[in-house]
Amino acid sequence: MGLLSNSFIIFSILPFFPFLLVYFSHLKWKNNKRNALLVAMDVTTVFLIISVSALFNNIFTSRSGFYLILLFLLLAVGMIGGAQNRIKGKVDVTRMVRAVWRMAFIIMMCSYALFAVIVLFKYIYKSMS
Repeated sequence: MGLLSNSFIIFSILPFFPFLLVYFSHLKWKNNKRNALLVAMDVTTVFLIISVSALFNNIFTSRSGFYLILLFLLLAVGMIGGAQNRIKGKVDVTRMVRAVWRMAFIIMMCSYALFAVIVLFKYIYKSMS
């Protein structure tokens, strides 16, 4: 149990490790670059959400980072579902969830990079004072 929780913590701190691990293992297994990329994005999104929420909580000294991300994901599901309902007259749940999940990957990746730089500068500033 300790190995599982420790690896989850490491993957949450450095979310590019599970991306690379899943990408190369899936590429070796199925030999399909596009599918390997999509599966790696899907798996990494979980770790990015946890990591970005922790970085958000660290930067803004709050405890609501995870709930804020969850709120934005639910709003995105509602907006995309509403758009699908207006355009097609029905909601395709799998396409909607996939679109929100992959959009979350892009947004969380950018947020992770930005927040990591902010935390790094914050740490450097505090250590110099």
